[in-house]
Amino acid sequence: MTVFQTTRLSASRLEPAPDGSVVRPMLQLPGAAMAHFELGQGKVSRAVCHRTVSELWFIVSGFGQMWRKLGEHEEIVSLHAGVCLSIPCGTHFQFRSTPEDSIVAIAVTLPPWPGPEEASVVDGPWSASKGLAD
Repeated sequence: MTVFQTTRLSASRLEPAPDGSVVRPMLQLPGAAMAHFELGQGKVSRAVCHRTVSELWFIVSGFGQMWRKLGEHEEIVSLHAGVCLSIPCGTHFQFRSTPEDSIVAIAVTLPPWPGPEEASVVDGPWSASKGLAD
């Protein structure tokens, strides 16, 4: 039997994400997990690829860009509040914020995040910022 869960963002622990953003894991069910991500002003994440999970992102605030590549398909999309995007398993991706804004996103991971070995660093279009979360 699944019990109900309730949490607040302020109660979630801060952790470094493999891409260098800061993540706050929120809630988890057997098939999915939700987290809050933030990449500081003028920062560029590391380009990464997930081995076994897919993600859905919803941009809460900020402005920036997201690069995604899966097989021969590659694109860069603008990020701003209200944008929702998918990152299918095996996609290479990287994101960056503008100098004026942090990017804040809510993401759902399917299945739940298994641990730090899930993401591998790959080549992306931009140089990652120094001083990212580790």
